[in-house]
Amino acid sequence: MNDNVLVVAAHPDDEVLGCGATMARLADEGRSVYVMILGEGVTSRDESRDGQKRASDLEDLKVTARASNAVLGIKDVFFGDLPDNRFDSVPLLDVIKKVESVIDRVEPSLVFTHYEYDLNIDHKVTSLAVKTATRSIMGSPVRELLAFSVLSSTEWNYGANPYSPNVFFDISGYLDKKLDAMSLYEGELRDWPHPRSLKAIEHEARLRGCYVGCDGAEGFVGLRSIK
Repeated sequence: MNDNVLVVAAHPDDEVLGCGATMARLADEGRSVYVMILGEGVTSRDESRDGQKRASDLEDLKVTARASNAVLGIKDVFFGDLPDNRFDSVPLLDVIKKVESVIDRVEPSLVFTHYEYDLNIDHKVTSLAVKTATRSIMGSPVRELLAFSVLSSTEWNYGANPYSPNVFFDISGYLDKKLDAMSLYEGELRDWPHPRSLKAIEHEARLRGCYVGCDGAEGFVGLRSIK
């Protein structure tokens, strides 16, 4: 069994918001960390999806994603190019196969992905696809599956099934890297008090750190762990 790590995110920036500092810590500890971004981003901002019209923007976003993840020490970034905020228009099997192809290539023992009760539909589909692609069958390299939260989605789905992390990574020495990586996603950042602001990101990490007695932490919901 290897120590490779895979983060499967719906959109460019979700990976940093969800577990950017943890990725940096794991990479610094010598683990090979990979990221798969399933969605293209950007196109949902138009009245109708037009990939050709947004071709330059989409390519720029991929360049930004690679640069942002390089700050964190990520080995490689894979892109699924699914339609932004329209994952529910794609057959679930097609999404699962995209995830499976990267799992076959990377063979991760640890996988991070979205919480299934996020407000965003792409996050929901990603979570279901990853849980299916990492199901516990003989020969699967995946031994642990963790769900992360994403500011401006997870906390906005008010009501049942609130996000309650039970697995924490001390990221006291890596929060600055997360903020630096997120800073490169200029088009995704908002001003305080928006939850997708650098100040909110830091506040969340400090609060989660308080939960477990450290200066900063990222918290996850443990979905499965095989020891």
